[in-house]
Amino acid sequence: MGHKVKNTFKYIFGFPLVLSILYFTAPSLRVLIGFIPMERCLLDSGKMLALDHNLDSSLDLHARRDVQTCTTWKAPIIWDGMFDPDLYDRMHKQEGTTVALTVFAVGRYLDAYLETFLNSSEHHFMLGLPVTYYIFTDTPEKVPDIKLHPQRSMKVFKVDKHSRWQDISMMRMKTLSDIIESDIQHHCTHVFCFDVDQVFTGRFGSEALGDLVGLLHAHFYHFPKTLFTYDHNPKSKAYMETGDFYYHAAIFGGTWQRVKALTEACYESIMEDKQNDVEALWHDESHLNKYLWLHKPSRVLSPEYCWDTSIGYRSDIRVQRLLWAPKYYETLRAP
Repeated sequence: MGHKVKNTFKYIFGFPLVLSILYFTAPSLRVLIGFIPMERCLLDSGKMLALDHNLDSSLDLHARRDVQTCTTWKAPIIWDGMFDPDLYDRMHKQEGTTVALTVFAVGRYLDAYLETFLNSSEHHFMLGLPVTYYIFTDTPEKVPDIKLHPQRSMKVFKVDKHSRWQDISMMRMKTLSDIIESDIQHHCTHVFCFDVDQVFTGRFGSEALGDLVGLLHAHFYHFPKTLFTYDHNPKSKAYMETGDFYYHAAIFGGTWQRVKALTEACYESIMEDKQNDVEALWHDESHLNKYLWLHKPSRVLSPEYCWDTSIGYRSDIRVQRLLWAPKYYETLRAP
């Protein structure tokens, strides 16, 4: 009997590792992963949420019984069908909400992605609200001249190009903290930080605005927590044994106060790792996950808000609001 129990435990704990390897080496398995059920929201209605604002009480947490619509700390997870977009747009207009969109386009990334990113944003991102683009690049003269809608403007800032893409990714936290301090806080109520290699394809609207906003990673939202790729090196400040979700660093946001606190904390952790000759597994994303575990986001975006079409069909992804652009890492990250 003891031998059977031992073998059973070996199977249970070995299965996640095998599944993870198969997932990334056998694309056809990604469709099957979608059948692993998510946890369910246990709240009776939106009125029981820890509200970012009063309108969140109108969220229909049971409109999507196929997915998890709230967290254990009573934050909403935003999916298509849960919200009335017109209500959110009217409320944020009345409150005078203004949004900063920050994006880094350094090296070859500017030529490959920036124009498409900006043009698609003009069609889908926070329409009807004042938006200021904050573009960070090492070649300001190459930023494309985009025709902007009324109440939308652009500011371009020159940044250094680091020799390693990992350093560009990590050091953006310092740049973001500095620009919030010097500029954004005087003009905008909210900040959203985006990777440039993405394309808006559907509404990315005011329902996404909150005090502190995280995004469920498209590749991990159906996975058991044992497969989340947290940093497991105890020497790193990003070290985590477990967490709540796996968040994607391609998008994060919130009020300028909360985003400033996040970027400052992540930068400090990154620099402490550097002093100890340590680099987190997934660089700034690992530090972001650690921060959002310790400081729970008040709002979580579903993978609709950043979807990778290589995953294949998922019945729970009814709308694709932002798509991963094709990745040309060998070319774009070459010295």
